[in-house]
Amino acid sequence: MLDADARNAVLLSLQVSVVAVLCTLPLAIAVAWLLARRRFPGHSVLSALVHLPLVLPPVATGYLLLLTFGRSGWIGGALAEIGIVLAFRWTGAALAAGIMGFPLMVRAIRLSIEAVDPGLEEAAATLGAGRWAVFCRVTLPLIGPGVLAGAVLGFAKAMGEFGATITFVANIPGQTQTLPSAIYAFLQVPGGEGSALRLVIAALILSIGAVLVSEWLARRMAARIAA
Repeated sequence: MLDADARNAVLLSLQVSVVAVLCTLPLAIAVAWLLARRRFPGHSVLSALVHLPLVLPPVATGYLLLLTFGRSGWIGGALAEIGIVLAFRWTGAALAAGIMGFPLMVRAIRLSIEAVDPGLEEAAATLGAGRWAVFCRVTLPLIGPGVLAGAVLGFAKAMGEFGATITFVANIPGQTQTLPSAIYAFLQVPGGEGSALRLVIAALILSIGAVLVSEWLARRMAARIAA
């Protein structure tokens, strides 16, 4: 059984991960389409910026978030004036998790878009469909499995994110303590190994469940596309 702090950490991690994926998925689809279908000055620069969180140490990413979105940051300060505070809040954890998972989402969706035959999109355009209609009615259904894969990768990354999160929002029980932070905290106190192990088991169950659900949804999408 999980104690109250452990349950709060699991629930907060789920909340943070879901919010992170829902908020970043539309942008990930747009950026992936832009990188896959368009060539423009700065294309390589945009691709490098998108993948930067993968190569930058997570703690460095968290510190940059603190400098940018903290109360004294150039964005965080403006947000604080209208009552929006991200640093040391669970919403900041969602922001950090979303940024860390964003490259994985873009990569999966971009590969899916590149696998779609452009001729199908051109055929729809010649029949009178506008760009938005082509994307919504042709491209998006075909890349559904890729979008789902990207969402699962982003969710998994968000669930396991530690470095950027703890740097940006700290490790406050009941407020910003996510599942990885709780495991780390339990391992720092004598006799906390049992609680840490129970959280690890909970993380395994959640991860396996997410993979199984994604596989089921992917099969349904593939069958629908084939039909």
